[in-house]
Amino acid sequence: MSANSRLTIAAHALAWISLYQRQGHEVATSEQIATSANTNAVVIRRLLGELRRAGLVESRRGGGAGWSMARELESITLLDVYEAVEPGPLFAMHRATPDQECVVGYGIQPAMQGIYEVIEETLRRELARVTLEDVLRDILAAPR
Repeated sequence: MSANSRLTIAAHALAWISLYQRQGHEVATSEQIATSANTNAVVIRRLLGELRRAGLVESRRGGGAGWSMARELESITLLDVYEAVEPGPLFAMHRATPDQECVVGYGIQPAMQGIYEVIEETLRRELARVTLEDVLRDILAAPR
């Protein structure tokens, strides 16, 4: 799974669990969610584990095992989901320090870091504006 699809699949899982619960079911299984997302249940379980650590979902073991929402969709923003499943910054610098004797090597990281900080702040602000309830409303309104 690519890093940039993790947010989408996590949002998919949360919307699916919430809708399933609104239909009267207590818990959803990772297999059910995986079928909807057309991915492997292991991928879903890993993401749901990260969402559980962030306090967004709960899990039940044993008989009637599965996943349920820990919070209402209205109280979960896309930023909450992003922070739960996307480790690290959106953009990264060189793994090794560039040649500091070269004018480009010396100046590239400070120049790019400033640009990346603005982009990251814009991304966070926009993700914080959208709740998962907004996403589910758009899903249900989409023409079929």
